[in-house]
Amino acid sequence: MLEFLNKPYPFNDDLRHNAKIILYISLGVLAFLLIFQPIKIDAFSIREIIHLVFGLAISTFLVLSVNLIVLPSLFPKIFYHNIWNIKREIIWNLWVLLTISSSDLLFYTQLFDVLEIHFYDIGKIILLGLLPVAVLIVVNQERLLRSNLKSAQQLNKKLLDSKQQKEKLIHFESDYKKDNLSISPDSLLVIKSADNYIEVYYKRDGSVKKQMIRSSLKKAIETVNELDFILRCHRTFIVNTNHIKEIEGNSQGYKLYFEMLDFPILVSQKYIKSLKHTI
Repeated sequence: MLEFLNKPYPFNDDLRHNAKIILYISLGVLAFLLIFQPIKIDAFSIREIIHLVFGLAISTFLVLSVNLIVLPSLFPKIFYHNIWNIKREIIWNLWVLLTISSSDLLFYTQLFDVLEIHFYDIGKIILLGLLPVAVLIVVNQERLLRSNLKSAQQLNKKLLDSKQQKEKLIHFESDYKKDNLSISPDSLLVIKSADNYIEVYYKRDGSVKKQMIRSSLKKAIETVNELDFILRCHRTFIVNTNHIKEIEGNSQGYKLYFEMLDFPILVSQKYIKSLKHTI
């Protein structure tokens, strides 16, 4: 049971989204009071009915605003999504129910100068407070469902794109046709500029091969431009980030090390941001 209660549960800290929810719930409470009349208003005057209905709706609006917007803004460490779990969510929903019910009960007793409160009256106020809490739970579950479905679709798309990218061959065309090279993206390690040539380092049969191709680094980057894991990191180097073994930092930038390559790859300052993003 404790294991279940301590399972992670995302806290809804989207303030703009919560502001909309607060408004919609308050209007829903207003409509609910007018249509279903959980608190009998036959004996009340028109003025008292208006005060009661709009007062309870405004009370709900204010309490939700404090709970969903003010408190998370004032105490972000308490509501930090990385420490939020099912137990905290249950306690939080009970707190919201308690504060709404207490606020509504206080307003009700002050409005009609009620001196003696019956359990029946308290029960009706608590049931009225359950309405916004129930809506909050349903809305949050719907939000999580839509968010997870969208995230899963995006991840599946990325997996498919990554698989297609790795299966698709890269074709390096040389000014001398006999030097053309076609390899899988996953086998590529490094492309190095060498005057009017490029040196392509790639893996084949468990070892590293190198081929000189009469071409430019500019043409090479155009060839691998659609592959998000292959990028230019220096005016003389293009690298496959999937094969980086180690990164070393220095005052000029970074040095990258690859398995089975006996030389480091330089990373200049202008490419550091894109390297970090890709990794």
